[in-house]
Amino acid sequence: MTAREPESGTAPTALRALAEQLVTEAAGFVRRRRTEVFAGAPQGDGAVRTKSSPTDPVTVVDTETERLLRERLAALRPDDAILGEEEGGAAQAPAGAPVWVLDPIDGTVNFMYGLGAYAVSVGVQIDGVSVAGAVANAATGEVFSAARGHGSVVIRDGVSTALRCNVIDELPMALVATGFAYERERRRRQAGAVAELLAEVRDIRRVGSCALDLCMVAAGQLDAYFESGVHVWDWAAAALIAEEAGAVVRLPAPGADDDDLVVAAAPGVSAALAGQLARVGYR
Repeated sequence: MTAREPESGTAPTALRALAEQLVTEAAGFVRRRRTEVFAGAPQGDGAVRTKSSPTDPVTVVDTETERLLRERLAALRPDDAILGEEEGGAAQAPAGAPVWVLDPIDGTVNFMYGLGAYAVSVGVQIDGVSVAGAVANAATGEVFSAARGHGSVVIRDGVSTALRCNVIDELPMALVATGFAYERERRRRQAGAVAELLAEVRDIRRVGSCALDLCMVAAGQLDAYFESGVHVWDWAAAALIAEEAGAVVRLPAPGADDDDLVVAAAPGVSAALAGQLARVGYR
C-alpha cells in the first residue's frame, strides 16, 4: 500500500475505500506466505497451533496478517479502535467512533489445505452497526465491498460490478450454505438439524468461510446461508455486503450466546427458511 496521510472522518464510502485497500494488500500477503509456509508441508511444519479445540487451528500467517492490518491502521487511522480475531482489542468505542473489525484469514482450514475459499475481512462498525467493509477471497483475488446506503460490489480484475441477491420464491429450489462449530457436541446437534433441513431445500453447501458464504449470497452464487457460533469478525463486513445486495439478514443481538444465528437469505425465501430453521431446532 502506498504511504499516505492518516485519514479521518466516518463517511461510509471513504471507510469502504480504505477497507478495500487493506484487504487487497493483506490478501496478496496471505497468498505469498502460504507458498512459503506450507510448500511441501501440509500442516505447516510447526506453523499451526490450536485454539478452542484440536480442530480449530490458527497459523502463523493468521497472526502475521492481523499484525500487518493493525500496522496499516495505526499509520492511517491512529485514533480508531480495532477488534481482531487473533489479538482482541476494544469491542466498543466512544459514540460515533469507528471500530475496525479484523479477520485476517476466515477459512483457516481451507487455507491450510490449499482449498480456494479463504478470505481476509475488514469491517467498520459505528455504535455496533456495520457501516462499511470489504472481503477479499485471497485465493482468487476477488474483492467484495459495501458501504451502508451505497450498495455492494465485487471487484474482479479491476472491474467493479454491482451485487444483487437472487430473485427466488420457493425454498425447495434454494441452494443454502451453512457451517459447523468446532466443539464436538454442538457439531453433532448442528449436523442433525442440517440432515432434517436437507429435504426442504435444493441442496446444502459447506464452503468453510462465513465471510465468503455471505458474499456468495450477495453475488447470487447461493440463495441463503445460516450458521450459529460465528463471531463478529466473521460477519462484520460480509453481512453488510449481503444486506446491501438486497438479502434479508439476521445477526446476533449484542451479548448474545454462541448459539445465536447469522442468517442471510434472498427476500423471497427468507420467511420460509426462518420457519424451517425454527422447526429443526434453531432459534
